[in-house]
Amino acid sequence: MELASTSPRRRVLEVLKRRPDATLETVARDLGVTKVAALRHLARLEAAGLVSRSTPNAGVGRPPAHFRLTESSARLFPQAYTQMSTSALAFIERNLGRPAVVQLLQERSAEVAEGAVPRLRGKPLPQRIDELALIREEGGYMAEVGARRRATTELLEHNCPILAIASGFPEACEVERQLFQRLLRADVSSEHRMAAGHPVCRFLVRPAKGEGERAA
Repeated sequence: MELASTSPRRRVLEVLKRRPDATLETVARDLGVTKVAALRHLARLEAAGLVSRSTPNAGVGRPPAHFRLTESSARLFPQAYTQMSTSALAFIERNLGRPAVVQLLQERSAEVAEGAVPRLRGKPLPQRIDELALIREEGGYMAEVGARRRATTELLEHNCPILAIASGFPEACEVERQLFQRLLRADVSSEHRMAAGHPVCRFLVRPAKGEGERAA
């Protein structure tokens, strides 16, 4: 099955990655195609074991079918040298202990921050959040800015290239949260994490307490 980055079926997978349990109508709207065309792509992906469907019990009337990705689809999204990385971290833990693993994760985070800071410098917090989402999108995290409510902004990541690492070393999630906090110069909390079984990584960003908007 062709799944090039521009193929319609690849785009269907990306829609479902961002919108778990989407209906046929949602998929068709996001793709800009008819429901018949969307259903044809979904059926092919379902036959390949990459998509499953369910029909929630909604009471009276025929409820719409909902579609979601199966576990088999995970291999189609960036995983950032997962096996090699997890093996390397396990080796470090066995020989140097868990603190050495955390130190390595923090040093890698510092390298990432060094490359990202120039892109955020001089921008107000809302624009820093937008730019960070773009940086993460470029890194394969399928990131986007979610709802903005008063002083709180959602930052969503629909793919986790380091999911296997974070599952074995949850410290990676905290290091990532601290990275966001450093780059945004704001308070960042982690509400949902894919490593904990959630369908999305969800961060809430708030202005740092006691600090006004300063240039980076």
